[in-house]
Amino acid sequence: MVKKFMDDNFLLSNDIAEDLFHNYAKNMPIIDYHCHLSPKEIYMNKRYSNITEVWLYGDHYKWRAMRAAGVDESLITGDANDYDRFMAWAETVPKLIGNPLYNWTHLELQRYFGINEILNKESGPSIWKKVNKLLIRDDFGVRDLINRSNVQVVCTTDDPIDDLSFHQMLVEDDEFSVKVLPGFRPDKAIEINQDGFIDYVDLLEKVTSHSTKTYDGFLRALRSRIDYFHQNGCRVSDHALNTMMFTETTKENASNYYEKAISGQKISLKEESDFKSFTLVFLGEQYAEKEWVMQYHINALRNNNSRMYNYLGPDTGYDAMNDEVISKPLVNLLNELEKKDRLPKTILYSLNPNDNPVIASIIGSFQSGRVPGKLQFGTAWWFNDTKSGMIKQMQTLADIGVFSQFIGMLTDSRSFLSYPRHEYFRRLVCSLVGEWVYNGEVPYDLKLLGKIIQDISYYNAARYFDFGLISDE
Repeated sequence: MVKKFMDDNFLLSNDIAEDLFHNYAKNMPIIDYHCHLSPKEIYMNKRYSNITEVWLYGDHYKWRAMRAAGVDESLITGDANDYDRFMAWAETVPKLIGNPLYNWTHLELQRYFGINEILNKESGPSIWKKVNKLLIRDDFGVRDLINRSNVQVVCTTDDPIDDLSFHQMLVEDDEFSVKVLPGFRPDKAIEINQDGFIDYVDLLEKVTSHSTKTYDGFLRALRSRIDYFHQNGCRVSDHALNTMMFTETTKENASNYYEKAISGQKISLKEESDFKSFTLVFLGEQYAEKEWVMQYHINALRNNNSRMYNYLGPDTGYDAMNDEVISKPLVNLLNELEKKDRLPKTILYSLNPNDNPVIASIIGSFQSGRVPGKLQFGTAWWFNDTKSGMIKQMQTLADIGVFSQFIGMLTDSRSFLSYPRHEYFRRLVCSLVGEWVYNGEVPYDLKLLGKIIQDISYYNAARYFDFGLISDE
């Protein structure tokens, strides 16, 4: 019998999966431990006048799909009016069958707006009116969207020089109970060969009052910002390591290459590796001291279209998977911290799914009996947060590691309508486990399996991160 399109049992492969989802996973709270939401927009409880503003502004997933479907750039990032841009998306959606954007689009319409129609050229005008009528209501600000999704924690992505003023104001705001915490993302302080590095360390000096003319001063400035972030509730760091590199080096070498770079000289790849290696180890030690969780996002190939990068800038849909070898430099970096017993809790993600077994095996080399799941194979990321990508990531983790300790899903999104992706993920977890039961691979024990499902959906993350959540089951 043909199933109804995206009904209550969407993605659930059998009756055991249905039981696990509806009775164990569905109502678990969300801990969004990495995203790109704006703390300012949360504090201001930003409102939207139409669906294009909340759905298409800044969403390079959709932009990328629209370009591939032949939509003119004027209707994507250009000066077309919002209705025409929405209709361009509505006409694109039917072409996306097989892409998770097709399902996410309809999940968002269902969960936030109660609309069960299929979006296309014909239904677009009426859906535009229905959604916009809801968006002008008092209960459709971004805080309401977050609350409607049962979110407990939002970790934003913040540069070390950010003042965190909106995080501070949110802490003082008794009308919003969701924890909105900063995430420490020092990429601009690491990318010594990128344009703007000198200007950045000058800004770091102004913010911290620590001279960044020397490497020691630069490290002191970073440490002072870590202290500041910690005082403001930060418990996670994140690094975009597009190319994984590590060399055993000395502080003297790192200092020499830093000072060479800030004098305006170009440094070699070997010198860059020495600087990054020593600096990343230094930062990892600081994170361990603060008991933060460290995240590495690895193997992205960014800003591939130079013409469009010059026109639109970064994060506009022109990125891809990288295929750099990661195993040896990653192991050496983690081992350098482990040798000092200063390896913090760490989550590893790769944009290249060929790295799945590599990461799943590497984390097993650095686990600690003192901390269950100390090293985590992060959930399928970016181009991989698809049905097949998520299943492959979980299956690889189960094959090589300990699936029951997995801390589950995050949004990694700029959209306030992205939380149904957690539901999408949880349905796939339940379907995978349900299939194992049907195949006779695991026992039909709902007490055992239900606990694993709830742990992956919520409790493992609640225990893993120091967010002050009640995690007793």
